[in-house]
Amino acid sequence: MPYSAHLDTFTRDNLPPPEAQPEFLFELPELKFPERMNCATELLDRHVAEDRGGRVCIQAPNLRWTYAELQEKANRIANVLVQDLGIVPGNRVLLRAPNNPMMAACWFAVMKVGAVATATMPLLRAKELKHVIAKAKVTHALCDLRLAEELKLAAAESPDLKHIRWFNDASADGLEAAMAKHSAEFSNVDTARDDTCILAFTSGTTGQPKATMHFHRDVMASCLCWPPYVLRPTPDDIFMGTPPLAFTFGLGGLLLFPLSIGASTVLLEQGGPQDLVDAVLKYKATILFTAPTSYRAIAAIAGPLRGSTLKKCVSAGEALPAATRALWKEATGIEMIDGIGATELMHIFISADEKEARPGATGKVVPGYIACVMDDSGRPAKTGEIGKLAVKGPTGCRYLADERQANYVKDGWNYTGDAYTLDDEGYFHYHSRTDDMIISAGYNIAGPEVEDALLRHPKVAECGVIGVPDQERGQVVKAIVVLRPGNDPTPETAKELQDYVKQSIAPYKYPRQVEFVASLPRTETGKLQRFRLRAPK
Repeated sequence: MPYSAHLDTFTRDNLPPPEAQPEFLFELPELKFPERMNCATELLDRHVAEDRGGRVCIQAPNLRWTYAELQEKANRIANVLVQDLGIVPGNRVLLRAPNNPMMAACWFAVMKVGAVATATMPLLRAKELKHVIAKAKVTHALCDLRLAEELKLAAAESPDLKHIRWFNDASADGLEAAMAKHSAEFSNVDTARDDTCILAFTSGTTGQPKATMHFHRDVMASCLCWPPYVLRPTPDDIFMGTPPLAFTFGLGGLLLFPLSIGASTVLLEQGGPQDLVDAVLKYKATILFTAPTSYRAIAAIAGPLRGSTLKKCVSAGEALPAATRALWKEATGIEMIDGIGATELMHIFISADEKEARPGATGKVVPGYIACVMDDSGRPAKTGEIGKLAVKGPTGCRYLADERQANYVKDGWNYTGDAYTLDDEGYFHYHSRTDDMIISAGYNIAGPEVEDALLRHPKVAECGVIGVPDQERGQVVKAIVVLRPGNDPTPETAKELQDYVKQSIAPYKYPRQVEFVASLPRTETGKLQRFRLRAPK
């Protein structure tokens, strides 16, 4: 076995076997990584060591941290983790907060101690957190005090989770008080390039979460492919956006990419349309990351952005409709940079810059990656023929102890679950998802998970959940419901079910459309035929 700094070997023990992993490509010279590397050293400490510690690193309302200040915070948290909480390299640390500077400092502290960051969406409920904790065997947690309630409920049923510290907590027991007692110096753990440092959870079509495993080298590879070749940022750029840091889209766009080049980022807890417009103007942001739905919502009030500091707008998380691209350009004069990425591959692997953008096309394959549209037999499809998108590169899918690895990786290729065509100029055009995942406003929502929530309501006998096209959100969740006898299929009942789902699981997963039917289409063995639910009436 190659060198590993991990004393807790859980993640290495639960990697897919080598033959089940994708083929990894390191053709670009910059991807020739040393055997030992810690991404915190490369992304943060390097700037301080090279006399850039005084540069602004992170901004937020009423706060500005330089690189040296972020390093100091991360070092103090690292000392708390090691000296107070007994963490050892390889332990999993759950991170839970809105996008704010302390969340970023905690993330870097976890990297420094050689542990594994398991970031979670702020909207997740206790039921969902409990699954994450159990799957990853999380031992430690750092959580914003304002999000304590659901984590406390989950922790009560999670014997593996031994240590929790709350931050943005002014009490004597808070993380900040513990940090004040420790040194601002810390020697990063000498991790291997293939030590796992991130467990990023993505919903599965069965509703059971899948944990994607990423190494220190994967973090750095994501910074060395799409950003320099497509985004082309400079150290003077100011990044901003809405994706949560718990999404790899947000982690890359709002933390990894700016820090990789010594730029700065603005972390916002509120990302509504007016919040974003105001923040771009206040902080003089130059690069914006958000989903197509958000761009469409902002467009109506985006007039002040025309001629502002904003220069580059990145769209990912869901397919970008040509109408939304045109609407944004009309409102701001800015041509969007579209891209497709996946939690399984860390970040964007097909994209096009402003000059190469084509309405209706996602773009071309990003340097460092190769991509292909496959037919049903696993061979390259003909030009213009719809097939399954398959990708290889320096990052790829490694599910934590999950039999669904075999569905995602075949013959060395990562199959993303997207249906695409490839034109004769090398542009990839998105058509639909090939699985039951619903992508709504950039969020991945598993239909079976919503079904499970609905079935717990006493009025519901059966239900099926699908995604249906929506002009603003890409897709919305639709529930087709069979009620128990004695219940009326009224708008009031539909709202009651919607509110119930919002209270049971993350609110963004609730069905925005509810249809009542007498029965559901099923096979002879009782399996729900979702394709018949999707069929036009």
